[in-house]
Amino acid sequence: MFPFRRRSVEPAGAPEFLIAGLGNPGKKYEFTRHNAGFLFIDVLAGNLDVKVNRLKFKSLLGDAVIGSRRCLLLKPQTFMNNSGEAVRDAAAFYKIKPENIIVVFDDTSLPCGSLRIRRKGSDGGHNGLKSIIYHLNSDNFPRIKLGIGEKKIAEMALADWVLSPFNKDELKELRSVVDSACKALELMVEGETEKAMGLYN
Repeated sequence: MFPFRRRSVEPAGAPEFLIAGLGNPGKKYEFTRHNAGFLFIDVLAGNLDVKVNRLKFKSLLGDAVIGSRRCLLLKPQTFMNNSGEAVRDAAAFYKIKPENIIVVFDDTSLPCGSLRIRRKGSDGGHNGLKSIIYHLNSDNFPRIKLGIGEKKIAEMALADWVLSPFNKDELKELRSVVDSACKALELMVEGETEKAMGLYN
């Protein structure tokens, strides 16, 4: 059962929240670990029955109503390491403050199938997050981390690990945690981040 009520009306007014899922554009990256944020946006958009296909701000965009809030769904097309350019441009145009920018991304320190919600914090070595912090000149934005697991071979380069594909079992685990993240997001945009953290961390 979807955690959202589908809306038949078009969103009204300016977006209050920017929901950015991070990843790399292109078919070759579609189901890789680094694209967990893109996969989240795809599931979220499907739940809400909206399209994320408008090209603007170096991103694919979609408009959605989550709870009572108009939100801009964003998939940066800049490649991961330059995600901040897209987030900055969209946030500046709509005058969305960092506190209302929710970033969803992969985290190698968490097991696949788990998530963590944070109000703010450092980049933790994630290049997409590092770019966003740099271009916003702020780390004061909430984020949802989706676990993709630690690399299984010590000698393997981290870049090779995050760009490797999920296997079928991992994709099932990711889908389950993305469903939880969608429910957490609805609480977050309604100002109940602490409740979301208590329920889903």
